[in-house]
Amino acid sequence: MTTTTTGQPGSDVDAGGRVPDELVEAYREHGFVRVRGVLGPDQVRRFRAAAEAFLRAHRAQSLERQGVFSQLVNVWQHDSTLRELTLEPKLGRIAEQLAGFRLRLWHDQMLVKEPHNNAATEFHQDRPYWPHAGDRLPLSAWIALVDVPPERGCMTFLPGTQHRTGLLPQDLHHEEDLFTMDPALRWIPRVTVPLRAGDCTFHSGYTGHMALPNRTGQARFAHVTIYMDEAARYSGGGHVVTDPLGLAAGDRLDGDSFPRPWA
Repeated sequence: MTTTTTGQPGSDVDAGGRVPDELVEAYREHGFVRVRGVLGPDQVRRFRAAAEAFLRAHRAQSLERQGVFSQLVNVWQHDSTLRELTLEPKLGRIAEQLAGFRLRLWHDQMLVKEPHNNAATEFHQDRPYWPHAGDRLPLSAWIALVDVPPERGCMTFLPGTQHRTGLLPQDLHHEEDLFTMDPALRWIPRVTVPLRAGDCTFHSGYTGHMALPNRTGQARFAHVTIYMDEAARYSGGGHVVTDPLGLAAGDRLDGDSFPRPWA
């Protein structure tokens, strides 16, 4: 059990915005870790209200409305309150502590599972979707803005799979897709991680994971801030984030679109 000097009971984050060494070791061994109490109750209420309002205003623009979840990308560029959450220095510092090298923002996304959606987000890795080259392990901060027990759609991880690279992008709707690509992954013991509002999981872009269905009457609001290696370059592949930027293969992914506000 960890203790802190933040004055926030149950938080794993100390007054300097760092997590204990044992959490860093756990992240590097397993490819994911839960960090409790990254946000305080007042922050949770404020950011959840902003997320709810943003979803109401932009629901029609959701990139994914096929019964799994609502996904809105780069909300930090459109909402000043959610920008504060995405660019929260504490999150970036924890991410760099876990990674062990300098990072930049890749993008954020709001992931909402509607009440009683009854659909899982099937096992997949994140990194195969991204047009990155020359990068070390990226990672995501998955921030719970409501309590997320298993019945509301928390995540399940495949420990140690952060070292399994080279797979093609997987189908989030197909429960067998990842395991067809690599049958050995099916037999890895799975770890399900419930979160209280304000808790966060950090996971590597290669760590296999899924999210359970939301079988409750309350929407599951998660805000995901995704970090990449500061040295990452554009591979030339298609992606909703990079398509409008006019990049050429080999360009650095830096500048105002990919900030590092915690430096």
